[in-house]
Amino acid sequence: MDEAIHAQEAAMLDDITSQVAGFGRERRNLIHILQMIQERHAYLAPESLKIVAEHLQTAVCEVYGVATFYNQFRFHPPGKHHIKVCLGTACHVRGGDIILENFERKLEISEGETTTDREFSIERVACVGCCALAPVAIVDENVHGRVAPSKVEGLILGFQIEKEKEEREKQKDGSAQQERSGSGIQRHS
Repeated sequence: MDEAIHAQEAAMLDDITSQVAGFGRERRNLIHILQMIQERHAYLAPESLKIVAEHLQTAVCEVYGVATFYNQFRFHPPGKHHIKVCLGTACHVRGGDIILENFERKLEISEGETTTDREFSIERVACVGCCALAPVAIVDENVHGRVAPSKVEGLILGFQIEKEKEEREKQKDGSAQQERSGSGIQRHS
């Protein structure tokens, strides 16, 4: 898995380098460049900030300072399954912060982070407009209302079971393919 992630990151940095070259070196292009990176790759990797700083011939801390000023920019890759926990007034009053804590504890990451396997990321949101269902969590754009701490574990467990099923299917397919190619060799002997 790590090799695949490293290959994706290398391809991403190559893409960013080629895309940034199309921008002028003026400082006024900084936000436009950061937005382009965020749009194409969903987050700003530390290495991407270095590429931008080098292109604009400025310090990395200046690029980082601008990027952190605006809350539209992410600094962690999004997970395959994106979890948003509502902490608007109704959700907060009904325990939204406890739901967020449960997701963080179960996934062993903090809000704004992504698990190392890039399966899950957690984000707090102000209001999703489902106050009557408080507390609310949105998982992969599916709204889950009246979320209890026990439901958090069930949601995550469901994804883990699905992932294990997919891995078993891949193994089955690989074994069947080996069997077919192995039996094909024996027939031709």
